[in-house]
Amino acid sequence: MAVGIFDSGLGGLTVYEAIHKRLPDLPLVYLGDNANAPYGVRDADDIYALTTAATQRLFDAGCDLVILACNTASAAALRRMQEGWVPKGKRVLGVFVPLIEALTEREWGDNSPPREVAVKHVALFATPATVRSRAFQRELAFRAIGVDVEAQACGGVVDAIEDGDFILAEALVRSHVDALKRKMPDPDAAMLGCTHYPLMADVFQDALGEGVKVFSQANLVAESLAHYLERRPEMVGTGTESLFLTTGDPKKVSARATQFLKHPITFTAA
Repeated sequence: MAVGIFDSGLGGLTVYEAIHKRLPDLPLVYLGDNANAPYGVRDADDIYALTTAATQRLFDAGCDLVILACNTASAAALRRMQEGWVPKGKRVLGVFVPLIEALTEREWGDNSPPREVAVKHVALFATPATVRSRAFQRELAFRAIGVDVEAQACGGVVDAIEDGDFILAEALVRSHVDALKRKMPDPDAAMLGCTHYPLMADVFQDALGEGVKVFSQANLVAESLAHYLERRPEMVGTGTESLFLTTGDPKKVSARATQFLKHPITFTAA
């Protein structure tokens, strides 16, 4: 019985790895829309169309629950999907949820009024589309008051990681952190709002300094999923095997994924 994981490219493999480690007996079907990546520079309608098509492919593979392990898709498409597209008996979850749970120290189902939390100044690093959507700020405002969020659009980082150019990725991360700190010199916490960014977490931490708590998504998402499936075991679908699917060239994507995770991964055509 499988759960689906969708990302525009390879970044969601950080989420896949964390979920597989936390729930080793759970079959996972991963779909990367590598042919259309990156999503961070696309408009909202384009992101919605691509995300619904990919999610339907995962439903067809026997997944009743799909995790959008793509912050851009979660920010630009998830609410619209949940309001008018997701079929009865299926669920689609985004990756902002665990991040905001961790920051505000409250459960996602906690619908009490927003309250003050320990952090006051939060740096958000994300793709241009995620920053434009203001989805993070909107969801945070439902749960916390008095939190100042400064968002930094990190252009080029996803492309560099997807291309395996980690020297360029590090240079770009440091440049984006410098730009953020010119606007917010002393953040209390930093949110890595893209599933590619955990691969650069050490660089973000070094550039931000020891005093800034860096929240990275993969392990938070895995823990949240484990708790969700304890409450809703019926949401595990009918699929029985783990698969890696791509809209791109399976051979090329497999080689990059293997480099990305440092162990062999074999993709097949979606």
